Amino acid sequence: MDDFDSGDDLFDDVNADELVTKNKRPASQGHATPNGSGDSHNGGGSNSKRQRLDVVGVAQKLLKDKFGYDSFRHEQEAAIGSVLRGENTLVVFPTGAGKSLCYQIPAIAFADVDKLNGENRDFSGITIVVSPLIALMKDQTDALKRKGIAAECNDSTKSFEQLQEISADIRNGRLRMLYCSPEKLNNEGFVESLKYVPGGIRLLAVDEAHCISEWGHSFRPDYLKVARFVDEIKAERVVCLTATATPRVADDICKAFQIDQSNVLRTSPYRPNLHLEAMATSTDDEKIPLLLKYLESHDGSTLVYVTLQRQAEVLAARLKSAGHSAEAFHAGMKAEEKSSIQDRFMASEVRIVVATIAFGMGIDKANIRNIIHFNTSGTVEEYSQQVGRAGRDGLPSHCMMYICHEDWYIKENFARGDLPSRASLEGLLHDVFERETVKGRNGEEVIKLNHNELSQSWDIRASPLSIIFATLELRYGLLRAITPEYSSYQFEDRGFYNKMAASDGSPEAKAVFKHAKRARKWYTFDIKAAMAGGLSRADLVRKLNHWSEAGAIMLKAGGVEHRYRILKKLPSTHTQYKKLVSELHADMEGREEEALRHAQEVVDLITGKKCFAATLAEHFGIVAAQTPVKVNINGIKKILEVCDVRDDPRFLARVAFGIKSPRVTKLKLQNSSVFSSLEDHDFQSLLKEFTKACDEA
Repeated sequence: MDDFDSGDDLFDDVNADELVTKNKRPASQGHATPNGSGDSHNGGGSNSKRQRLDVVGVAQKLLKDKFGYDSFRHEQEAAIGSVLRGENTLVVFPTGAGKSLCYQIPAIAFADVDKLNGENRDFSGITIVVSPLIALMKDQTDALKRKGIAAECNDSTKSFEQLQEISADIRNGRLRMLYCSPEKLNNEGFVESLKYVPGGIRLLAVDEAHCISEWGHSFRPDYLKVARFVDEIKAERVVCLTATATPRVADDICKAFQIDQSNVLRTSPYRPNLHLEAMATSTDDEKIPLLLKYLESHDGSTLVYVTLQRQAEVLAARLKSAGHSAEAFHAGMKAEEKSSIQDRFMASEVRIVVATIAFGMGIDKANIRNIIHFNTSGTVEEYSQQVGRAGRDGLPSHCMMYICHEDWYIKENFARGDLPSRASLEGLLHDVFERETVKGRNGEEVIKLNHNELSQSWDIRASPLSIIFATLELRYGLLRAITPEYSSYQFEDRGFYNKMAASDGSPEAKAVFKHAKRARKWYTFDIKAAMAGGLSRADLVRKLNHWSEAGAIMLKAGGVEHRYRILKKLPSTHTQYKKLVSELHADMEGREEEALRHAQEVVDLITGKKCFAATLAEHFGIVAAQTPVKVNINGIKKILEVCDVRDDPRFLARVAFGIKSPRVTKLKLQNSSVFSSLEDHDFQSLLKEFTKACDEA
């Protein structure tokens, strides 16, 4: 699996969607300057007011010049202003609400802001974006390059030469933005290189930041290391971004990155154009005729979510046999096949995709009309994120969830399967701690491990195994993950291998030729035997990569070996092992109960007496206001001045509320300052005022 592939793990995904509730920053709140001096700006002095306006002015100019928008939406301006003033910030916006602008604009604004502050820097530094999605990183860097912004992503698909070029750009201060995965933070060379960037690390942006919380719905152990990374590279400020954060998860993020509550900017997951429904059945089989009937009466692009890969294939085949344009999608498919299905869905060449949660992250298709959960979602966060993919164009869209008792069994099966036995846990620790060590580059003791082998040997799934190692590293300080290595290298001769090897007189070329043995089509290179002759692994791998890029061979590496530096004396006595096993097992029992609680919350959402929208808002810590906002009549008048539409009060209310529609786009109102200008109002109150205005006209 790719380092950046979310896979099909049940409790592994994100997001929500559109609208507005927010934590307003007090007017007297103090702010740190961009260089972190902590000077207070309480709004009393003219200089501080001028600087605030100038910072926003810089951001607004870039928004127009580089991104083509006339005004910010929702809390974008507040978030960008907070970042440019040097404050750590948490942004909780639904998918499609423009989270990426909250770090992209600051990344290219620092040079101008430095001038405002009277700072004379030779280099304006770089912004590092940590993201788990390789496809999203590529899409964003490509889009930024088209706008003339120097951005790159350091990922596993890059060739050796491309990585060398990126490193040179970093060293010479030419890059403004660099995207990387959280797993990249285990690479010692990468972390070390960022300590010496000309101009420094101005901003670290943490995308999908909810992954840092051990109690969130898609916790990823490598995210826990991001906070340490901030200190190691001396990042000036941090912005964390997520579409789904409960109050507990938001608190975890704030504690990890020292974010003040006044810098938590949040919008609601609720959008009034989504129709949320659920239907109970006795068995899974009863869902199929209901689904077929639903699809006949609900047109448009549709996502059908299932839990298991096999379900995706069987259900897609069933829909095809009924005459529907449908394809299956899951993490077990080949990358080219997945990419083709995604592209065809985006182009509306395929109407229905039956998918596991592996599909959808980073998808930005505005006209998805239906989201159907054939199985119950694993978490409320997962449900919120998935329904949020519907109706981003503001038009009515439908979301149906089918639920039966079998769904609960599957969810419990996933949750219960992650807790290893005490015997397995103790066996794992003895195996790891009693391994023979090798010397690291600086003479330190290093353990090499194959996670797949450990998983098989001790009957522990991959996800809990990674959590165990993260806990041993971050809580107990026993080990530290360092740059992993591949244990096997194979290559296919493309017709030039022998000629290339014969003409290359380097020691590395001779070693490859000597220690590469052919079996039918593929050569297997014994890198350990080659290293025994005194050559370095890095130089040997570099030679293989060079030949691969030259087209002489087709190289594939496998068998990832994880490497851990020993930080202090490891447990050795029976008492020490028992104590550690007990503590780790208790933690994992807590995770099991938390996973079951997440699944129960989905059941409560469906069976509760409140409407889905209100329950979703409460789940994410957004409580409906007791008293509605008084209608801003001047704001109503301003919209009526800008827009001469008088035949559709709902259209005018949508403009005020910030809901896109084809007519909004046609009139280019989404770029107007009045669009979403009354987003904090009650929609029905806006509708009432605009109905009056239309009647009078």
